[in-house]
Amino acid sequence: MARLAQTAGLTDVQQEILSTVRDFVDKEIIPVATQLEHKDEYPTQIVEGLKELGLFGLMIPEEYGGLGESLLTYALCVEEIARGWMSVSGIINTHFIVAYMLKQHGTQEQKDTFLPRMALGEVRGAFSMSEPALGSDVSAITSKGVKDGDEYVLNGQKMWLTNGGTSSLVAVLCRSDEGHPEGTAPHKSMTTFLVEKEPGFGEVRPGLTIPGKIDKMGYKGVDTTELVMDDLRIPANRVLGRKTGRGFYQMMDGVEVGRVNVAARGCGVAQRAFELGVSYAQQRHTFGKPIAQHQAIQFKLAEMATKVEAAHAMMVNAARKKDSGERNDLEAGMAKYLASEYCKEVVEDAFRIHGGYGFSKEYEIERLYREAPMLLIGEGTAEIQKMIIGRRLLEEYRFQG
Repeated sequence: MARLAQTAGLTDVQQEILSTVRDFVDKEIIPVATQLEHKDEYPTQIVEGLKELGLFGLMIPEEYGGLGESLLTYALCVEEIARGWMSVSGIINTHFIVAYMLKQHGTQEQKDTFLPRMALGEVRGAFSMSEPALGSDVSAITSKGVKDGDEYVLNGQKMWLTNGGTSSLVAVLCRSDEGHPEGTAPHKSMTTFLVEKEPGFGEVRPGLTIPGKIDKMGYKGVDTTELVMDDLRIPANRVLGRKTGRGFYQMMDGVEVGRVNVAARGCGVAQRAFELGVSYAQQRHTFGKPIAQHQAIQFKLAEMATKVEAAHAMMVNAARKKDSGERNDLEAGMAKYLASEYCKEVVEDAFRIHGGYGFSKEYEIERLYREAPMLLIGEGTAEIQKMIIGRRLLEEYRFQG
């Protein structure tokens, strides 16, 4: 086990789970990740292996067939998986946000219907807030759900769905004016709809189209898509929690979990970049000695390792805060912001240590260099995190004049 990014106070069960996941990453993910990434190929065998390990049910309660583990355990597993290939961590992150939202906000019937199959990985989750024209401004969504008897009719276009093609259950945020008079605050007139669909592309159910994969700079292998709803009919019992107007709060609760996940991904990618940098620096010789013996390179390694350690500590703190039942939006925002920024910096330093070879697709660091930027924008940009952090700090430190 490496010296960096250790977590104190873990139980024997947590340590056993992490050891199993790390072993799986070293044997089943790292050897094939770069090849699959360059081909933009979905990691089917890796996903089957994650199913066998029970990772799709990691945070789902035992009564529904899951392992009932904490957010901390999940985040540490994500850190390990992202160390192998960040795209794989994305496959389970969106799944878990939906499972978490169901667990926290779903009706008993919704939990009984979906959670046991989600724990097995038979039903795979995706969630959808963003739209082509709005980015981080969730309050400006235009997709609508209109009540029609015992059903809702959904119309609109959504953007940036991780797992949009491979998922079979999508939590979709739409505006719903039912019971919300004119002038209601935008965030109080949103509803989360549980949309079941067939995996794949094209028209996956009447009124629902997944046009195809978006071609991306990095974060390949995992499918990122649009979602187009054209008079899509959803039964009323597929409103999350059977309550309209609660969608924004439900999604934000899920995104807090997602932000801890993105922080964990940043930690994992940074760890791998450090491993690659420190290894290469001891093998590459210039001026008659390994470049690791040059002070300039040692300074880089020292900075990289410190950033890995700091990001890990903040991520663990944010996960533990949520596990304790406390509000963690401040800690999750800080962890996501710091881990994603440090990840970019650590990856760039590892890239510089590799010199010209870092630019070659033969070397793993080239893949990490293209993956790290996604973390700067996923689950809310750095700027959004700073807005959240700033507002929460002003609440906590309100001036008493």
